[in-house]
Amino acid sequence: MQRAVACAALAPGVSTLRNVLFSADCLAALALVEALGARVERRADSVLVEGGILEKAGAAIAGGPSDAGGAAPPGQSEGGARRRLSCGESGLCIRMFSPIVALLPGETLLEAEGSLRSRPLSMVEGALEGAGASCTSADGFPPVLVRGPLGGGTVRADARSSSQFVTGLLIALPLAPGDSTVEAEGLVSGGYVDLTLDTMRAFGVEVVKLAGPGGPGVSFAMRGGQSYRAADFEVEGDWSGAAFLLVAGALAAVDEPLEVKGLSLQSSQPDRAVVGALASAGAEIEWREGSLFVSRGVLDPFDFDARDCPDLVPPLVALAAHCRGASRIAGVSRLRAKESDRAGALSEEFAKLGVELRVEGDALVVQGGFVSGGRVEAHGDHRIAMAAAVAGLAASGTVLIDGAECVAKSWPNFFEDLASIAR
Repeated sequence: MQRAVACAALAPGVSTLRNVLFSADCLAALALVEALGARVERRADSVLVEGGILEKAGAAIAGGPSDAGGAAPPGQSEGGARRRLSCGESGLCIRMFSPIVALLPGETLLEAEGSLRSRPLSMVEGALEGAGASCTSADGFPPVLVRGPLGGGTVRADARSSSQFVTGLLIALPLAPGDSTVEAEGLVSGGYVDLTLDTMRAFGVEVVKLAGPGGPGVSFAMRGGQSYRAADFEVEGDWSGAAFLLVAGALAAVDEPLEVKGLSLQSSQPDRAVVGALASAGAEIEWREGSLFVSRGVLDPFDFDARDCPDLVPPLVALAAHCRGASRIAGVSRLRAKESDRAGALSEEFAKLGVELRVEGDALVVQGGFVSGGRVEAHGDHRIAMAAAVAGLAASGTVLIDGAECVAKSWPNFFEDLASIAR
């Protein structure tokens, strides 16, 4: 949804976004584009976005505060001071919008709240200089100071820890006056970049994906001077969130399968790999008439590589905790810089439920077979809270979660939805 919000805000005219989620992260993106001059109208399951933020900001800056009846340009204080915009606690929001706000002249300060203040942003340092702008963090952490405008050119991005800054570059650079190339070095989670390209294409902007630039990674070429077009856009169902439901079915759906609707097996989202992990563990899973049906089978330990889909680690830990033996989940190094140190938090909290987790190199080994009840702490991390809740569905006792309200970051109604199937 955040990708669609960004494209709709850049497109002159009114876009309709359907199948939307009003999580804290998505609300942060909507508030940010509103601060830049977009008009947002929320409905029950859709959002109308009147975009054209570049034109609105440009007209306001050209006219000046006095020509607008004393009003300052969108997102900017009177007197030409830098814009100050909040990204809430959303890592995607601050990384994606860093290049996007660089399309505007002048300075923009992107600020963070909560756990985002301690998440790394070193990948933005100096990356925009090849395109005529600048982007700096505070010693590798928020806030981010951006100076525009982008002119186009060659941008080299360190994508070894996250693809989110690359997503912002791809959305922004086609609107710069000159042609551009993005060299994404060591790109991880490439499927999320493909999702970005799919979303951009729906709003009328094209980028060409090329072979890697002389080593591990991928490069992208784009013509400058393109324009986004308003669109009627259906937001894809979220595999990252659905993974918790699918694991819930694998643990607790005994009498009849759990049906999960709204997903696409053709999605570019890397987290669709949860289907393979469930099958490897012995869950009964079937795709039928546009829905996934999952129920509990004989659960055996499994091996899974989560380097391209680190958000699957928490739900898969919940699954592995109930598998009889040691499961191995690779890619633990990418868990250190999430909302919490997820590897450490998962190990600490699942130990309270009688489950042993240990780190071996870049893998998390889960010794499963029995989950007791207990009291755990969410560590301010929505996925830790969800993982504990799902593991608790098949635990021998009650699982209590302190700080469970943090699920609002990505899924405000998570516990209500879980309760609706845990009957």
